[in-house]
Amino acid sequence: MAFVLILGGARSGKSTVACRLAQRTGADVTFVATARPVDDEMRARITSHIEDRPTSWTTVEAPLDLSAAVATIDQAHTVIVDCVTVWISNLVVELGLTDDEVLSRVSELVDVCRQRDAVTVLVSNEVGMGVVPGTVLGRSFRDLQGFTNTVIAAGATSVGLVVAGRVLNLDAHEDWVVS
Repeated sequence: MAFVLILGGARSGKSTVACRLAQRTGADVTFVATARPVDDEMRARITSHIEDRPTSWTTVEAPLDLSAAVATIDQAHTVIVDCVTVWISNLVVELGLTDDEVLSRVSELVDVCRQRDAVTVLVSNEVGMGVVPGTVLGRSFRDLQGFTNTVIAAGATSVGLVVAGRVLNLDAHEDWVVS
């Protein structure tokens, strides 16, 4: 079935697009949340996201073991994972994983998503199109997020980039490239 990656900047409308897509499937929906309410601002963001979702949806919290969480969800349910960027941050900050360890977990997640019978939507930030971070940690995270998005996009059946609430289809074939 469909495995969709939705990319975009902060507050671009990624989550809204993912939720609309899930609603259009007509299936039951399981929302997999990766954020932890670590401070007042994050609690407010989480609350806002919860209020925007239909109350009939099931929510699963999976800040660290995302592959296992997705693997246990009913195969008939549409799944939204929101968001990959926060998950990657959790793996780096909380578990201290190296880039290779993170990318191994990303590959596991891609395998799980590709094996699902129903629509699976991953939401992730596109962080490499802005200002170059001023710290080694910031640049390292930006690069890791870029590698992560590339691995997921390679396994996805559809990829979209959300800009100002509009979706740009990124499924163009490479045969248009002139060498």
